[in-house]
This record gives sequence, C-alpha cells and structure tokens, in this order.
Amino acid sequence: MSEVYNLPEPPVAGDPVVFNANYDGNSNTPIVIDNGSTFFRYGWATQENGPHVQPNLVAKFRDKRSNRQVLLFGDSVDVEPQARAAAKSPWEGDHLNNSEALEAALDFAFLHLGIDTSTVDHPIIMTERLCTLSQSRSIVSEMMFELYSVPGVTYAVDSLMSFAYNLAPVPADRRDGLVLSFNTASTSVVPVLGGVPIYSKTRRLPFGGLQASQYLVKLLQLKYPTFPATNLLALPQNGTWLYQTFSEFSLDYKETLRQLNDPDAQAEKIKTEEELAALAEKRKESGRRLQEEAARRRAEKLQEKERYLEELLALRKSKDDEGEEAFAEQLEEADIESEKALDDLIKKLEADLKRAKKKDAPEDELTEEPTFPLLDVPDEELDEEGLKEKRRQKLNKGLYEARVRMKEEKAKEKAAAEEEARLEEQERENDFEAWSAKLRSDHERLAAKMREREKKKAELSDRKSAANQARMRNIATLTTDQLPARKRRKRGDDDDDFGMDDADFDIYREIGGGDGLSEEEDLNQLKTIETRLLAHDPNFSVSNTWASISTRKSALIRAFCPAYDAETMQDPTTKHQMTLNVERWKVPEAWFTPSMAGVDCAGLGEIINNILGSFTVQDRVRLAKNVFLTGGSSQIPNLQPRVLSTIRQLLPPDTEISVKLAQNPQLDAWYGMAAFARTPEFGTPATGMISKADYEEYGADRIRTWWGGNPNYVI
Repeated sequence: MSEVYNLPEPPVAGDPVVFNANYDGNSNTPIVIDNGSTFFRYGWATQENGPHVQPNLVAKFRDKRSNRQVLLFGDSVDVEPQARAAAKSPWEGDHLNNSEALEAALDFAFLHLGIDTSTVDHPIIMTERLCTLSQSRSIVSEMMFELYSVPGVTYAVDSLMSFAYNLAPVPADRRDGLVLSFNTASTSVVPVLGGVPIYSKTRRLPFGGLQASQYLVKLLQLKYPTFPATNLLALPQNGTWLYQTFSEFSLDYKETLRQLNDPDAQAEKIKTEEELAALAEKRKESGRRLQEEAARRRAEKLQEKERYLEELLALRKSKDDEGEEAFAEQLEEADIESEKALDDLIKKLEADLKRAKKKDAPEDELTEEPTFPLLDVPDEELDEEGLKEKRRQKLNKGLYEARVRMKEEKAKEKAAAEEEARLEEQERENDFEAWSAKLRSDHERLAAKMREREKKKAELSDRKSAANQARMRNIATLTTDQLPARKRRKRGDDDDDFGMDDADFDIYREIGGGDGLSEEEDLNQLKTIETRLLAHDPNFSVSNTWASISTRKSALIRAFCPAYDAETMQDPTTKHQMTLNVERWKVPEAWFTPSMAGVDCAGLGEIINNILGSFTVQDRVRLAKNVFLTGGSSQIPNLQPRVLSTIRQLLPPDTEISVKLAQNPQLDAWYGMAAFARTPEFGTPATGMISKADYEEYGADRIRTWWGGNPNYVI
C-alpha cells in the first residue's frame, strides 16, 4: 500500500545566534572553514561539539517596513520572505565567483566566533574544490590577506580530508584507496596511493546533488503538467528534500524496470469484501447525514416563514386596532409599499407553506378531494367576484384532474415495472446462463455503439479525416439547395416537405457530429443493464462497466500515475498529491548513465573502469581494497552495493573489494581539517600553508602542493 508524505513546513524564526563573548585575542588556535556549495561550516579546531553550520546563502535587500538596507546570512534568509527572492550563493556550480557573498559569510563566521578585532590573527584552513581555478583561489586569498590580515591560509580538498579522517589510525604512507566524492554540483574520483593523490588520473563527473534534484523536479513536472502547486515543487529546498528522501540506487536498473513493468507490483492493494462493505456503509451513513441535514435546514426555513407569516397577519390585523396612520407607519417600517403588497406577500407565503408541507408529507397520505361548488352555478347568477372565483375553480379542477391522471399513469407504470421485474426474475431463476448471456450481449452491443460514436467524434476533430470531409459536403449541399427567400415567396408550390419525416433531421446530427439524445438513451440503457448484472452476475465486476472501460488506460500508466475515483477526489488534498515510482530509481541512475539527464559525459562506472585500467595489477588491487564514499549524495540507499557490483564486473572474481561509507559524509571534511590543524605538521610550507609574505611575493594565486590539497598545475 502506498504511503502519503507531506512536504516539510517552511522554516520559522528560531533563537537568534549568540556571538561568543569570551574571545581570547592572544590565542593562536586555527580556524577551520568548510566552504561548501550548500552549507557553510566553521569553528575552532579545538571545539569538540562539531562545527557551526549555516546554509551558504546571502540576501541583501531593502526592508519595506523600515526602509533600511538589510543583509542576511544563513538560516535567516529562509525565514524572511523578502530575502528568498534576493538570496545568492558564493558558488555558481563548482566555481566560486561571488566575492560579496563570501565576504558576508566570513564576516558572520568571525563575529559568531567572537572575533571583534580589526584583524583575524589566527591561521585558517579552508576547503576548496578539486582543481579549483586560480581566479576563484585569488578571490579568497585577496580577501584573507587584504581584508582580514590573517597570518596564513591552507587550502584543502574536502574529499581528501574526509578520507584522511576516516583512516586516521592508518599511517599516512599506507593510505591507499579510491575516493568517490559526491558534491553538490559534481562528482569526483581520486585515486590515492601511499597517502598521495594521483591527480593526473583523477576524473570529475559534472553531475551532483543539485542536478539530481533538478532532474527529479523536471520529471515530475512532465508527469504532472497541471499540478496545482507547481510553485511549491519548483522551490529548491522541496526538490532537494524529495530527492534525498525517496531516491535510491538500483543494483540492476534494467531489472528494476522489468519488475516495475508489472502493474501488479505498482497497483494499489485490492480491497477485501470487509473493506468494501465498510466503504459502502460509510457512504450510506454519509448520505443519511446529508439527508438529515437537508431536512433540518428545510424545517428551519419553514419555521422562519411561519414566524414571518404570523408577523404579517398581526400587521394586517393592527389596521383595525390602531388606525390608518399607525398602520401606514408600520408598513413603512416593515419595508412594504402598500396594503395590496402586504396581501400579496401573505398569499405567497401561505402558498409556499402549503407546498412545503405537502412535499414533506408521506407519499401515501390520503388527501381530501377538493370541491368546486361554483362550477354548477350559472354565470347569470354570479357577480364579477363570483365569476373570477368560478374561473379559478375551473382552472384548479383541471389541474387536479391532471394530477389524478398522472398518479394513475405512475401507478400503471409501477405495476408494469413490477411485472417486468417479476418476469425477469422468473427468467433468471429458470435459466440464469441464458439471462446473463442476453444482458451481456445487449451490453456489448451498446458499448460497441458508444465506442463507434466516440471514434466518429475523434475523426471529426481531424480536419482532413473522411468523416469531417463528408460533413463539409453535406453542409455545402444544404447551402446550394436553398433558394433566395424572395423567389420562394413568389412561388407557392415550392415546398420541399422537409421535416414531415423525423428522419429528415438526421442531417443535423451528421453535421453536428453527434446525437446527444440517442447517446443519453444508450447510457441510460447501459446503466440499467450494468445494475442488473452487478447485482446478480458474480462474473461481472465494476471493471466491466462502461464507465471503467471508457476511462481505462494501460495498466502500467494507471500504476505509475493512478487516477482517483470521485469519492476520493472530494478530498482537496488529493488534488495536491503526486506519485513517485520509477523516478526514485531513475534519478540516481543518472550517475552511471548521465545521458539520461542530458549530461554528455561518461558515467561513474566507465570512469572507475578507465582509472583502474590505467594502473598496474598490484596498484589496482590496492585501490580496490578501499573504495571510499563521501559527500551528501553518498547517503542515498544502495550506493555501496551498486558501486561494489560495478567494480566487481571490472576486476577478476577473486579480487578483494571493499566499499566503505564515511562516518559522517557531510561533516567528516571539517572534522578531518580540525584534526589535521591540531597536529604539529600544520602551519608549515610542506603541508600547504601560504603565509602573508608568500602572498605579497608570489601573488594571490599562490598555492603549495601537498597531500591534502590541489596540485600546482599551470595550464
């Protein structure tokens, strides 16, 4: 049975960020910053409770209420509605190019850590992307040394620091492995031998968590083009939540598709007889409550009219008790124009009450036969008022006689229907098979007629179809056969007798493309036959009815995009539901088949194959013993067995393969940098430290090659 999930509620304002008031300016503790595309993580290298984490978003806008310029960072951006539209990130894909947003993020981080001085006198270790462009690094270096005057900066690659943190007990020169880093905008594969990354054989796939969430949203928009909450679906946080919550890798994508191709695996669970009986009882109870509510409202309206009638009768009686002037004032207060309008209103209310009481009375209740005494009195003996009353009684007598005849006809029809039902029941009891076959034959004949009618309607919608061309010929024939009205008036014998035969009007049905009256009659006959078959034929189910047949799609489409019945659609939440099925496996599969998402490059399996194939057999075995997964998207279920099965196909059967997931794929990069910053090796040129003197001598794009950072390549 499928489950229903709700989109997460938008964030609300929480407790304000409390800046550290115990800052020690004499301390030389390093500051660790993980500048990610999605989250900005920062903190002291010595703090044990982990980093401070904020969304890496900055919004600068003018507040309409205070007319002041406002700068927000992190969680505050999602809380303030005005800020969401103006939110920006320091990153554009894998490239850092927004210096203003980065400056705001660093200002917030330093203030949060309690640094209230004009300079930041602490060494900094900070992440950067694999193979970062010198322009992006120059932005950070200029900001660190020119704006904050830091003593030194070390740039590290997040995936390598996470790898080192998870292999901390292993000596550095024995750290071998294949590092797969699943980042926001890309996925990189870095081979590491003896603790040193082999950059010449490193590869990067331009597909990450951001592209995966966008791909999922596009698939859902294509699947539900008229979804009412499209604006909510387009929000990045909702697309990311859907992708992270419901996606999972398939060990064999083609086999998964074959399994999903079975509609029984996707269709909703068939309800038992007890559940169907409970639903029927629920519908009956709901109908009974609606009837009771309607009866209560009618009774209240009837009581209100009776009270109003009593007030009007009292008002008319006050004319004799209080005089003409007081009566006129009361009429004006009651917003009644004149005494005649009062009498008309009283007559109307009395007639309405009489009809309402008669309608609510039992159908079998005997009513007294009305009398019409003036009909036997000659007109000469009556005055003007008597003649009016006689005409009224004559009209009422005709209406009464018509009602009596109608009642007798209904009684005859009821008796005929009962006799027909008795004969049919007798026929069904004598020969059930023949009775069922006859009704099924009539049902099939009417259904075929309805299908032919639907087919003709579809053909008429095509301008070039034979049916539409025949229709146009009929219209042209009718136009040419008509003569001008002036000539027709001169000729008295020019009548073509059109309309004398009912079949003459079939031409209008041909021109109009349908016969609404005949279609309605066929539908009524179908419903009658289906009601009998459903009640007595166990082999005839709801799925055999015309309503089910006419709305039926392929079983696969019904399973992937289920339709809801009329009762379910009464719930307004149903219109805002969408079904996730094949998309759950299709989106993660794009890592191994990027062409599915429109990315023109090799998949992850082909990249791993090329990298392993470029090493010797001994090095290949060393890499396969430790395949390391890190990054936010590495937490998608079934990624480890999928990578294992992919590598297993590339190596000999007896090769030892181990695929491991980082302890905390999102925070291990920060923990790895913090652990390294506490070692004696940190802060030396051999481990990538760039001092302010190096910056002033070599420029902003200066970099030192070390085991945890990017290579110093010049292209």
